[in-house]
Amino acid sequence: MLLEDEQNVVRWLSQYGSLPKTQVIRLLHNKPPQTAERIIRNLKKEQQVTEIGGYYLGLDKMSKPDQRLILAVWVLLKFVDRVGPQAHYPASYPSQLFFLKENIGYEIVVLYDGEQHLTRLLQPQEDLKYIIVVPHVSMIPTLFLPKAPCLFATVDFDGQEEPNVTFYAGKEDGSK
Repeated sequence: MLLEDEQNVVRWLSQYGSLPKTQVIRLLHNKPPQTAERIIRNLKKEQQVTEIGGYYLGLDKMSKPDQRLILAVWVLLKFVDRVGPQAHYPASYPSQLFFLKENIGYEIVVLYDGEQHLTRLLQPQEDLKYIIVVPHVSMIPTLFLPKAPCLFATVDFDGQEEPNVTFYAGKEDGSK
């Protein structure tokens, strides 16, 4: 029988596929890093998770990392202290991740250059906000925004293992 934190790790990896080990440790934010490492070690020993390429953790060696989802998880980690371990999960396309924070739903949408049109596929609902992750801030004015509160973010690794996530204020009127 797996402990609650171990169950959470297995659930996250089953939902998101493989994730960087650093992210899994950060998702276990309520545990000291050495305890999180021990949880991962135990799961590997029990063959519940496996290392992929020495950097990622997954449920099996064939699991391929989804880079969009990994960027979305970096953004989620900025709110992890206020989001329960089971209050986040994959979202419907074109969004990558959904989470609940203080009874408000947030969808994280990761866009690459040339994908500005994907925001037209978003279907806003009451009490739903969007965090739109873009490669650079100059892309923000080119987006067609849904009629919902939007926040923008960039994820910049700058040669570091953990990126800098920067947020920018958005508009709510669905304009360009």
